[in-house]
Amino acid sequence: MTTALQPFVENGSEIADADTAPHNLDAEQAFLGALLYDNEMYHRVADWLKPAHFYDPVHGRIYETAADLIGRGSLADAVVLKTQFDRDDGLREIGGTTYLAVLMEGAVTGNAAVEYAKIIYELALRRELIRIGHDLANAASADADVQARALIQDIEQQLYNLAEEGSASRGFVSFKQALAESVETASAAYEREGGLAGISSGLKELDRKLGGLHPSDLIILAGRPSMGKTSLATNIAFNIAKAYRYEEQPDGTRKTVNGGVVGFYSLEMSAEQLATRLIADHTGIPGYMIRQGTIDAAQYEDIRDGVLEIQGLPLYIDDTGGLPISALAARARRLKRTHGLDLIVVDYLQLVTSSRARAGASRVEEVSEVTQNLKALAKELAVPVIALSQLSRQVENRDDKKPQLSDLRESGSIEQDADVVLFVYREAYYKEREKPREDTPEYLAWEEEFRRIEKVAEVIIGKQRHGPIGSAKLHFDGMLTKFTDLETRYDDESD
Repeated sequence: MTTALQPFVENGSEIADADTAPHNLDAEQAFLGALLYDNEMYHRVADWLKPAHFYDPVHGRIYETAADLIGRGSLADAVVLKTQFDRDDGLREIGGTTYLAVLMEGAVTGNAAVEYAKIIYELALRRELIRIGHDLANAASADADVQARALIQDIEQQLYNLAEEGSASRGFVSFKQALAESVETASAAYEREGGLAGISSGLKELDRKLGGLHPSDLIILAGRPSMGKTSLATNIAFNIAKAYRYEEQPDGTRKTVNGGVVGFYSLEMSAEQLATRLIADHTGIPGYMIRQGTIDAAQYEDIRDGVLEIQGLPLYIDDTGGLPISALAARARRLKRTHGLDLIVVDYLQLVTSSRARAGASRVEEVSEVTQNLKALAKELAVPVIALSQLSRQVENRDDKKPQLSDLRESGSIEQDADVVLFVYREAYYKEREKPREDTPEYLAWEEEFRRIEKVAEVIIGKQRHGPIGSAKLHFDGMLTKFTDLETRYDDESD
């Protein structure tokens, strides 16, 4: 958040100096005086007013020091701050520690102080907008190698960051702030049902292993064709969208309290095909029957009623094929800005294209760029990103068909960038291909074994940066292409 205080430079000369950059030192002095006079004022602005928003660096340091003292439950007035600033050269230039007393003498109170804080924040945003505008003008006129669309996407990212946090760059974060964020995560885990720190996937066994889907995590969900990775990702997205609950905030925004808003990039299947899967999931009517029209009147009524029930869910589908990673990121930022965003699903990784394909670049290098950008996007938007990935054929050549990290296709940086790597594995898929002739003695033994494993799937946790590896067993219904909790399913069937 330091960029708002930097001078704007063009060809070595300042574009905006202390006389022309938007600022109001009187407002900064009035607010700081109010803060030192009444420390409770800090709690009314702490969520959005930061030290970097002050134009005068000394004012920023005064605010930061006062905020630190108040945060620790200590008094922050001119007397206390005097010991903190006795050797501050910047403060000495504008009157020394007596300047602190002058600030308190000119203090305003109540709503007036908050209004001054809003002025400080607004002018900081305007200075940052000027910087972004000059950067764009310089890049558009000087760098002929950069495509205009790439410039638009870059500026859109900076504007998004500015709208979200008041600065185009977070910069360094103090250890104290990092600890506070860690405690908030632990508190969320303690207060959530089931002790989850992240968003529930809707699958209890998987949640127990992962602790939910965590903001800023890149989750790779991999498997061989027909293993069900798209089905699992779709089920998780649907579960989260169905569980969405929010609270209205005083500023008009919405705070997610359960479930979430989902952005689903379906690069292989059309939005209509994906919607058909979700209708099958919700109604229990197989998708192939819906597509073929082989349903009866009662099933048609169930579908119609089901559609009415789920049509308002916060699940947004983008089925653009061959989407560049830069465009994917830009659309995700736009979705978060307009509707909110709590989870991104990308189906699948190898279909996302590199933003700036380089001559001679290998496919491994391109996929590596995509994974690096997806991880950066997860951190930027503070949401989990689930990216589906293909596995190489080498898994088919082993006696043990369970996938391993080395089976990730074009795995240059997939394993490195991912916080979690999950593999979908169904033993029944391979067992079915070993089916002997029905008139042989081996058939009965095969049939008994196949029936035992037919609807059992395993999600193997091949990597988890913040927890142990292991596996979670799920129930899989091939007719509905649906994953559910294994224990719950068996309990239902036994009733």
